[in-house]
Amino acid sequence: MTTALEAVLQVADTLAVGGIRDRSLCDACLGRLVGRAGHGLTNSERGRAIRERLTIDGGGPCSLCGGLLGEVDKFAALAAAKLAPWDFRTFLVGSKVDPEVVAREELLWTTVGAALAEGIKSELNREIGKRLEARLGIPAEFSRPDIVAVVDTAFDSVNVEVNPLFIYGRYRKLARGIPQTRWPCRRCRGKGCAHCGGRGKMYETSVEEMIAAPVMAQTGGSGHALHGMGREDVDARMLGRGRPFILEIKEPVRRSVDLGAVAAAVNPSGAVEVDGLRMASGAEVTPLKEDRAQKVYRVLVKFAAPVEDGNLKGAGASLVARPIGQRTPIRVSHRRADRTRERRILALEVTRSDRGTAELRITAEAGTYVKELVHGDRGRTTPSLAESLGVACEVVELDVLDIQDTG
Repeated sequence: MTTALEAVLQVADTLAVGGIRDRSLCDACLGRLVGRAGHGLTNSERGRAIRERLTIDGGGPCSLCGGLLGEVDKFAALAAAKLAPWDFRTFLVGSKVDPEVVAREELLWTTVGAALAEGIKSELNREIGKRLEARLGIPAEFSRPDIVAVVDTAFDSVNVEVNPLFIYGRYRKLARGIPQTRWPCRRCRGKGCAHCGGRGKMYETSVEEMIAAPVMAQTGGSGHALHGMGREDVDARMLGRGRPFILEIKEPVRRSVDLGAVAAAVNPSGAVEVDGLRMASGAEVTPLKEDRAQKVYRVLVKFAAPVEDGNLKGAGASLVARPIGQRTPIRVSHRRADRTRERRILALEVTRSDRGTAELRITAEAGTYVKELVHGDRGRTTPSLAESLGVACEVVELDVLDIQDTG
C-alpha cells in the first residue's frame, strides 16, 4: 500500500523541477504544489519531503507568499478578538489575499505542471481555522456556520459575517386591523410624515413586530423578517391551529433563545398568539413559503336583496369543483402582476342564513381570493357567488379557520 509520503513524492517526480529551482519557496508553498496528494500531511511536511527528494535549496524570503504563511498565528489572534463579542456554536474562516500573490501562484502552477496544487487561500482558511478551533473550543462548520470570520491579509483586518437565526412556529391573529408584516408608509417610505402620523408605517404594529420584539430583546439582533405560509388580509383573523411561519433574526449577538419566554411575552396580548416554537434553519424558509396547502374560511356575507336559503345553497354548490377564473383583484393590482389565475373551490357550506346575511364555510385551493369569489370584483372573478345568485354580495367578515398543511 502506498503511504501518504510516497504518494506525495510520486507526484513531485512529475513536476518540472527547473521552474521550482528558479525561485525561493518556503516549505508550505512548495508543499502546496502537491497539496491534494498524500492525505494527512501538512503542506510544510510535503514541502520538506519534496525539497529533499529534488535537492532544492532553501533559505531566503518566499518569492510566492512573501512570508504570509508565517503569519497564521497572528491572523488567528485577530480573528479571535473580532469574534469575542458574538455568541456562536460553529464558525468558518474565509480570507482575502493580494491578487498579485494569487496571480504568481497560478503562474507557478502552469510553469511546473502542478495538477494537484492547493490554493493559498485554502491553506490560510484551514490553518487559521485549526488554530481558532483550539483557542475557542468550537468546531469549524463548512455548510451552515453561525458566523464567518473573513481575514483580509493585506490590511491585517477581520470582517465578521453573522448568519441569521431562524425560529419556526404557528401564529393565531385574534384581532382585525393588524397586518402580517410591517407596512411602511408609501408616501414617506418609512421616514415619518403627516399621512402616517409620523410613524413611518400605516399600522401601529404587525404580527411580525409583536412576535419579533421579545426575540430581539433576547438576541440583540439588528433586524427581523417574518416568512409566512401565505398571508391573511389586514381585516381578517387567523384562527384554528394558526399559520406556519419562520421568524428570521438578522445579525444576532446572542443565539440562545428561551422560546417559552417568547410565547409568554406574546400570548397575553389578546391580539396574537404563538405556539409550536422551535429553532429552525434557513433551508426551511423556501419550502414553507412555497407550500400550496388548501385553506378553510369563515365568511360573513351581506346581500343587497333578500336571498332564500335554497337559492343560496344552490348557488354555492354550483361553484364547487369547477374552474374559477380570477383576474388579479383591484385591491392588490398596484403591487401584483395583472393576470388571470384558475382556482377551485373544494367545499362551500352554508352554516347560517336569514335572507339578508349568511355565514359560509369555504374550503379553497391555495391562492384563492375568497372575498372576490363572493362579490365578483366587478366581473374580474367568474363565476362568483354574486354572479350565481344575481344579487350583489358584500363580505362583512372573513376568518381563516385552518391551513391544511402537513405540519
